[in-house]
Amino acid sequence: MLTVDFDRLGLRPGERVLDMGCGAGRHAFEMYKRGADVIAFDQDADELATVREWFAAMRDAGEVPAGAEADVKEGDALALPFADGEFDRIVAAEVLEHIHADVDAIKELVRVLRPGGTLAISVPRWLPEIVNWKLSDDYHNAEGGHVRIYTAEELVDKVTKAGRSNDGTPGDAMVFTGKDYAHGLHSPYWWIKCAVGVTNDDHPLAKAYHKLLVWEIMKNPRALRAAGRVLDPLIGKSMVLYFTKPMTTPDASLA
Repeated sequence: MLTVDFDRLGLRPGERVLDMGCGAGRHAFEMYKRGADVIAFDQDADELATVREWFAAMRDAGEVPAGAEADVKEGDALALPFADGEFDRIVAAEVLEHIHADVDAIKELVRVLRPGGTLAISVPRWLPEIVNWKLSDDYHNAEGGHVRIYTAEELVDKVTKAGRSNDGTPGDAMVFTGKDYAHGLHSPYWWIKCAVGVTNDDHPLAKAYHKLLVWEIMKNPRALRAAGRVLDPLIGKSMVLYFTKPMTTPDASLA
């Protein structure tokens, strides 16, 4: 299921886009279907190999527009192997909460985004996430797990300051343009998992709720879409923030 709204991001065919921390590739696949020139970036070589296979399968099945391109790149979020301003749009979905040096990762995202480009960042929402942490230490103490819980204000502050120059002048300070919430039906599932044991997949309540989520993902029935519209703003598991990089560098004397 998608977390980012690509219409809100402003994605257009032919644009060069980065899915940073792509994981299994769900957002990269959607951008490819929309005709973009996609780079799926991650540090997990095995997942990237699977993403590459899916890119090829999509192309062979005729699921992407003519001219669309897609590739994978392995690397470190703290030192992105791309030129300044290389990408028109960037997605970083559910990744920053795993990175200890998140400010450094954000600075890299800002660096490789072109002036006028847009950035979407999604992270677990504060309220559902704090419930998970209170219910289970195993939820976040696992290797590669979540290392922080963001408030919207904290993350907006970190991103909007990421483009400032070393002397504190505005530089290419990012502009916050809005937020959404997603996956309201998923929060109760994780509360259940944390309460009964995050590895206890055989618990009857967890199994029953998992079937509901599979139904949502596979069939997207009208009733669950309606439930999502109600639950997303209340308990949506993910928070999505949108930003734009200014077209021109402000005059420091006016700051």
